[in-house]
Amino acid sequence: MNSQSFDPEHARKELLKLASYRMPYGKYAGKLLIELPEPYVVWYHSKGFPAGELGRMLGLTYEIKVNGLEPLFNPLKPEH
Repeated sequence: MNSQSFDPEHARKELLKLASYRMPYGKYAGKLLIELPEPYVVWYHSKGFPAGELGRMLGLTYEIKVNGLEPLFNPLKPEH
C-alpha cells in the first residue's frame, strides 16, 4: 500500500483519538479540540499548526469544522 492509499482502520483510530484529544496549553487548555471555537482553529490554520501529533490533530479538527462535521463527534465525546 502506498502512502496515499486510504486506510479506513487508521482513519477510525485517528477520529477516535481526536474525540478525546485535549488542548494542552493556552487559553483553551484542557478543552477538547473538537470543541475549540472555529475562528480559533481557522486562525491557528493561517498561523501554522505546531509539528507533531498536536498539529496533526488540529489539522484534522480544522477540516472537520470547516466542513460542518462536528455533530459526528457527539456520540464519541468522553463524559466531562
